[in-house]
Amino acid sequence: MKKLLSIILVAVMLISLAACGSNGKSGKTEHAGLDKLVSEYGFQWEDPTAPILNEKGAKELSFSVYSSKNASALDYNDMKIMQDLFAATNVFVSWENVSESVYSQQKNLIFGNAQNRPDAIYHAGMSAGEIIKYAKRKVLLPISDYLDYMPNFKKLLEDRPDIKNQLINVEDGKIYSLPRIEEMGLLQNPNILFLNKAWTAAAINAGALTGVTEADLKDGLALTADQMTALLAYFRDNDMNGNGNAGDERPMSFVYNNWQGNQCDLYGMFGLNDNLEHRIVVDGKITYTVQDERFKDATNFIAKWVADGLIDKVSFELSQDNFLANGKGLETYGAFYWWESETVVSNPENYITCAPIIGPNGDQTVCISNNPEVGTGELIVFADCPNFEVLLAYFDRYYDPVISAQINYGPIGIVYEEERDEKGMLVQKELPEGITSDELRLQNAPLGIIYLSDYAWNNVVNMEPRAKLRLDRLTAYVTPYMPANTKPCPNLQFTLEELNTLANYETNFNDYVRANLIKWLLGGGVSDSDWAAFQSELSGKVNIEGLKKVYQDAYDRFIGTN
Repeated sequence: MKKLLSIILVAVMLISLAACGSNGKSGKTEHAGLDKLVSEYGFQWEDPTAPILNEKGAKELSFSVYSSKNASALDYNDMKIMQDLFAATNVFVSWENVSESVYSQQKNLIFGNAQNRPDAIYHAGMSAGEIIKYAKRKVLLPISDYLDYMPNFKKLLEDRPDIKNQLINVEDGKIYSLPRIEEMGLLQNPNILFLNKAWTAAAINAGALTGVTEADLKDGLALTADQMTALLAYFRDNDMNGNGNAGDERPMSFVYNNWQGNQCDLYGMFGLNDNLEHRIVVDGKITYTVQDERFKDATNFIAKWVADGLIDKVSFELSQDNFLANGKGLETYGAFYWWESETVVSNPENYITCAPIIGPNGDQTVCISNNPEVGTGELIVFADCPNFEVLLAYFDRYYDPVISAQINYGPIGIVYEEERDEKGMLVQKELPEGITSDELRLQNAPLGIIYLSDYAWNNVVNMEPRAKLRLDRLTAYVTPYMPANTKPCPNLQFTLEELNTLANYETNFNDYVRANLIKWLLGGGVSDSDWAAFQSELSGKVNIEGLKKVYQDAYDRFIGTN
């Protein structure tokens, strides 16, 4: 009896292994070879509108892709866009979804376990250093060696060498990851200044704000630093919302060091295009704003506003969510920085959009953020992925703008109308009752690798109304104040030696600057002696010059090959 059970068990195991090898649904298939892929499985990649595989290929080949996902999102296997892609391509992808925290814990284990890896990782979050490390170990597939299987992505790289240069591994000149590209012209300017119109009118009528009339209270208003000081003081001292409490008004608010709606535009009053890294490109040179004397002057000016109660001290402690929650209901915000008032306050019609504040010396400019519109390291394919040509052709479809729109926002039939507008462009459906656009998007869109740029916005898909609103406001009231010689620092690729320098010094630099800046802003400012000591430390053990050289060398390579 025991012998019979053993024979049955062995037979079951053999059948299971055969199943894994034949249909690929329970494990990796063997590489079929290109000739077999074409002849038996109908593999084709040149026509991006036709199926990639035939029916036999759909049944017998499959791929395992590991991905983190937002907690609100459906399992990717259940998403309509993924099911639609299978119907269009005949490429079967089995998604393994985990939380971001689980992925961060498992990442090194996945890369280290050659016997039990997925075929690819989506939302991979690969840094330049990780790509160099795993490329040297032959763990990653050199995607740039196989661009013929990716007509959409290949054309993208040909048309946009600036994007190509952000993806190339400096050590060997190859590309090992696929990017996310969403270009709207929004991210480099993360702040817009909004002002309470009724409160400002009250200050004018009380004689607290001079040089401005009620007729001037419209979008585009530009106030001087002195006018803003007087206005914020009036907000501080009066019961502006009429609730009987003159102490709950927040004259000026922001979210300190947040990616948007932060404090950096205040430095524009002194002619500085600051950002959270304090690093920008001026006349082609990497420049750190914290080495500029104007940074000291601006910090002291802003610190006085904080000390005088014109800037809400809570701005330095609030999370983004708390900032948004505090804006709802009874009006408490006099002036604030964000992308749109509609997100922050319950009555956005009560607020006007301001031009940048004009500083004491007549300077008027804005923050230039380094937030990238090109996200590198978004997807990698492992070098031992069987039939990787098919998987590359499949992921290439994501760079079709119609597919990109659905990957980014949600599918046709749920987020977009089945019928297009008179220009042939995708149009968003009305939101179902009881759900926000963010909730609908997060449930139905995997995000990740896409290409949405000017062509897509002008010919394929209509921007979300709120994105269009942001862009219109930025175009009218922010971007005109950006100097032509100043640019954000792009995604740069570094050598292994440069990465070692960054690893040794950049965290110390960031910690040192942040610790001093918060101390100065909340402590009344910085003295000349403390500023001199700060500059000495930057040039000494913090090694700002070494950091600057690394970024300058990488930037010179970037622009030299464009």
